Amino acid sequence: MKLTTYRIALAGLGNVGSSVLSILHREEHALRKRYGVQFCVTGVAELGGCAVDETGLDLGLLLETLQAHHSVASLPGVGRAGMEGIVLIEQARPDILLEATPVNLQNGQPGLGIVTAALQQGIHVVLANKGPLALAYEELAAMSDLGGGWGTAYNATFTPVTDRKHCPMLRFSACVAGALPTINLGWRDLAGCGILRLEAVFNGTTQYILRAMEEGQSYADALDDAQHRGIAETDPSLDVDGWDAAAKLVIAANAVLGQPTRLADVDVQGIRSLSQETVQQAAKDGQRIVLVCLAELIDKRYLLSVQPTPLPLDHPLARLTPDEMGVVYYTRDVDRLSAASSEPSAAPAAAAMLRDMLEIVRSETGACIG
Repeated sequence: MKLTTYRIALAGLGNVGSSVLSILHREEHALRKRYGVQFCVTGVAELGGCAVDETGLDLGLLLETLQAHHSVASLPGVGRAGMEGIVLIEQARPDILLEATPVNLQNGQPGLGIVTAALQQGIHVVLANKGPLALAYEELAAMSDLGGGWGTAYNATFTPVTDRKHCPMLRFSACVAGALPTINLGWRDLAGCGILRLEAVFNGTTQYILRAMEEGQSYADALDDAQHRGIAETDPSLDVDGWDAAAKLVIAANAVLGQPTRLADVDVQGIRSLSQETVQQAAKDGQRIVLVCLAELIDKRYLLSVQPTPLPLDHPLARLTPDEMGVVYYTRDVDRLSAASSEPSAAPAAAAMLRDMLEIVRSETGACIG
């Protein structure tokens, strides 16, 4: 099998980014043997600096550095203290940019700027950071294969690193609930079906908290437990107030439902005001409260909401465990199609990024990816 090499730049070395490096390091031989592809990481960036080596960084050394809580900018010969992620693209010269910087739903930065710069140069982009897509899906899609209009929406400010004959690919399955195949189900498995309704649990933190409250914990104690376990952030407001779930619903609405959507189009209610008594009473009534993302087709337009909703216990979303997220599609031709994914750590989201990378390889090389 002919070996094809792809140069990779990774922006963001948090839980997801470091998990991506771990998977690439562990699976290097398998990727070569099974898929005929070698992913050469030529640059990584985190807050405070970067590491760049055009011949390929030592992934084992990178992982050791991160596990020791040292900056990659301190690595001899390859570290670049103070270098911003957007400069990484020029120096690492990647074929694919992996974007896993922290989510910013205010202005999308720094991820939005990095992604825009990469697409302008004809570089494929794989995202785990949902911020850029939640705020600027149409603009980014127009620069990629998804819009078919590369160069029509923006004037490129960088010289392309390669002479590509097609639009760069933009992929983001990790953005909508990690390994859960929300986007792939809509794009591929339900292609040609008229989607009437989408229901989903897209936020793991609220799912964990609600199930703990059902078992007798107060909201405050459940949240504290989730924070100690690393499921919830120190500032959990994006999760518990529903905005993380809303951002994922916005991406699904744009990408799968084909409806131009912004965050302001979603009616959002979180779980902060729910009492333990309310959650437990629903259980006594044969129901389970979950934070449901809903898109329902009414008069040729999808109405979008995120809100705590009691569901019957036989509903696919009511059967989810505390570590699971799930999605249910209802269509004119397929009555109901559902999927669930266990997401106890960052590894499933990292695996979804690799899934998208392999799709890019298949599309460009015609390789059999299975």
